[in-house]
Amino acid sequence: MTLLQIKYVLAIAEHGSMNKAAEALYISQPSLTGAVRELEKETGISLFLRTSRGVTLTAEGAEFLTYARQVYQQYELLNEKYVTGKRKRRFSVSTQHYSFAVKAFVEMVKRFGTENYELSIRETTTYDVINSVGTMTSEIGVMYLSSFNRKVLTKLLSENELEFHRLTECCAYVYLWKNHPLANEKSITMEMLADYPCLSFEQGERGSLYFAEEILGEKEYSRMIHTTDRATMLDMMVGLNGYTLCSGITCTELTGSQYIVVPFQPDESHKNSVMEIGYITKKNSTLTDIGDCYVTEMKRYLNLL
Repeated sequence: MTLLQIKYVLAIAEHGSMNKAAEALYISQPSLTGAVRELEKETGISLFLRTSRGVTLTAEGAEFLTYARQVYQQYELLNEKYVTGKRKRRFSVSTQHYSFAVKAFVEMVKRFGTENYELSIRETTTYDVINSVGTMTSEIGVMYLSSFNRKVLTKLLSENELEFHRLTECCAYVYLWKNHPLANEKSITMEMLADYPCLSFEQGERGSLYFAEEILGEKEYSRMIHTTDRATMLDMMVGLNGYTLCSGITCTELTGSQYIVVPFQPDESHKNSVMEIGYITKKNSTLTDIGDCYVTEMKRYLNLL
């Protein structure tokens, strides 16, 4: 096993495609495929499942990647310190669609700059938030637990050797356009929302009700539209008077003042639930100075400092 083989495996996992990984590495696909096959033969495990749509990690491959990434990151640190001296440090966050998480990232970037750092933030599915921190693609993941999803997600966190760190708790709010017909209500019931489409972030092929980003996502909605990004969801709020159920934590500095939150009013059929919002990290790991700054900025925005 060589560092070059590990580099190849990490690239394939990142791009989800042999072709794209080969292009990024500036090598031919046959050379890349051959190197992976040699590694699989040496280790005695199958690292990837190959399909017509690309490649995905096997269970053994995901476990291998966890250790391989740590080894390669240590190599990069050594190379940066003793060889190149100019390599940019990497820091990545994966998060559910929270504007406060983006705001904290913005403030962190203002402090550290981009000259000496390669920074990334990914608003993605719940599964990918967990998987990216589990494989150490991201140092921090931002997500929530509730009475409905806690058992399933806690098990998944444990399987990936991850810890959940609580930031805050909140009940459900209705997030909608400021000119929505219900915008002036003091509180909104599920019955009042019946004539409007509920907007939900799509969770991909691995999605389930337990992965829903929206609180009360397990409820049945007669009108539902799924989307993959926040900008489209906001457009649907304006164009179709859509709504979503959220934490009530918004950042008007980033999303603008066109959107508001109204308290959700529960009833016997639609009881409220508490969102415990927090961040996940690898167990027994220590945050980097950048990661620590990011967490501090989240706490600052949530008035926890």
